[in-house]
Amino acid sequence: MEIRPWVFLVLNFIVSVSKAQEMVTLNLKDDGFRGIWYFIGKTNNEYVHKYSGGLGTYPANHYPFSVYSAKVNKTFFCYGGASKDAKPSLLHEVAYFDHKTKSLSRPTIVLNKNTDDAHDNPVISIDKDGYIWLFSTSHGVNRPSYIHKSVKPFDIEKFELVKATYFKDGEQRPFDNFSYSQIYYDKENGFMGFMTHYDIGVLKYGTNKPRRTSAFITSKDGISWSELKDIGAIQEGHYQSSGYTKLPNGQVKYVTIFNYHPDTEKGAGLDFRANIYYLETTDFGRSWQNCKGENMNLPLKTVVNPALVLDTQKDRKLAYINDLGFDEKGNPMFSYISSFGPEPGPENGPYELKTAFFNGQEWLYKKVADVDHNYDFGSLYYINGQWRLLAPKENTPFAYNTGGEVQLWKYATKKAKWELSNSLTNNSNTNHSYPRKPINYHADFQAFWADGNPRKASKSFFYISNNKGEVFQLPYQFKTQLVKLSKQ
Repeated sequence: MEIRPWVFLVLNFIVSVSKAQEMVTLNLKDDGFRGIWYFIGKTNNEYVHKYSGGLGTYPANHYPFSVYSAKVNKTFFCYGGASKDAKPSLLHEVAYFDHKTKSLSRPTIVLNKNTDDAHDNPVISIDKDGYIWLFSTSHGVNRPSYIHKSVKPFDIEKFELVKATYFKDGEQRPFDNFSYSQIYYDKENGFMGFMTHYDIGVLKYGTNKPRRTSAFITSKDGISWSELKDIGAIQEGHYQSSGYTKLPNGQVKYVTIFNYHPDTEKGAGLDFRANIYYLETTDFGRSWQNCKGENMNLPLKTVVNPALVLDTQKDRKLAYINDLGFDEKGNPMFSYISSFGPEPGPENGPYELKTAFFNGQEWLYKKVADVDHNYDFGSLYYINGQWRLLAPKENTPFAYNTGGEVQLWKYATKKAKWELSNSLTNNSNTNHSYPRKPINYHADFQAFWADGNPRKASKSFFYISNNKGEVFQLPYQFKTQLVKLSKQ
């Protein structure tokens, strides 16, 4: 029987795709939880870097790093791990905490991102059938992005590469590049993704400098995605954070908040981020409204517009967005840090951690505390009718560097002020940074973060805290399949 030439072509294509997947998809077991250490921006002073440290759960604009599933009573989480090379490379890893046995799985190394850039950290999602999805982001367009899906529901042993496509210019194209991603799953509609794409040749200054355009994208199955629909395209672009909540009427409300980068001839727009804008949708992105319910035409292109809820430029301050949360009515609160400059040190202070809450009629702005770095990220919670905020406030032992000791703050409604509840970490040798809350968080796993020395490359450990304020350090190296956690 004669085998036609096209058969060989098909077979060769199948083999090449299989080999490519093998190269990207590792599915290796790791023997511990080692976080990526990363820095950006030399300062030539005692602070060494603009920001740095153990950044395995960085940045603020990636979410979620963990998702709780009541069906199997486990919290699945991902993070930026570190290879054992002399110059560690960023590993995308997945593990879970079993709430029944109070034990921790060995992590699975899904892929090696071939960079140490923590902006490439992954995010995680779980679909209605229990399949675990890993979205491997990229910092700009120089590296590819990947989507992986677990072979079995609620199982982290093996992942397969998803050959995803999205709609652009009238055709489906490979969906292989996305930055600053936040991915949510709605069992009725599928995936809602907020992310950034880079546009060249559109800025007032700098022909080859990209605008960071904020957008959203949707998919029913995670394989075929819609077109990227722009949200914000103001001057040099945006940093975007988001969240969602189920309203009392059963609708799901998605919210995005973002600042903007002013266009400047010296090209400092990315550092001099300003203002905060608010948009929401209750029809899965078919229409968008501001906080007053007024329909908005997207993308936003002007600095002053009806979505503006915080004007920091009038005080010549910067705005670093942290987190977003909702009360039982679906009213939003967001947290942010304001300062007078991007470089670390007291000269750009005070660095103020603040919140803004919309009560349905107006925005109420409150100061939580003085911090000492623009990247002292904190997470917001609404538990049993009370707002809480977990953040690295006391910046010891490295002052004016990223992170510090993790503290819990509670909002006293009658006093209309934030009050310190307790410190979760004390007398640390390193700075803790980026405590992240899971989707549908469980009382035993309310935050997940990493630590590190911000002034020189160091080991980076991971931590989990529960609603009692207890902190558990994850093992840097272990040999058994499941590990019982012990308090720090």
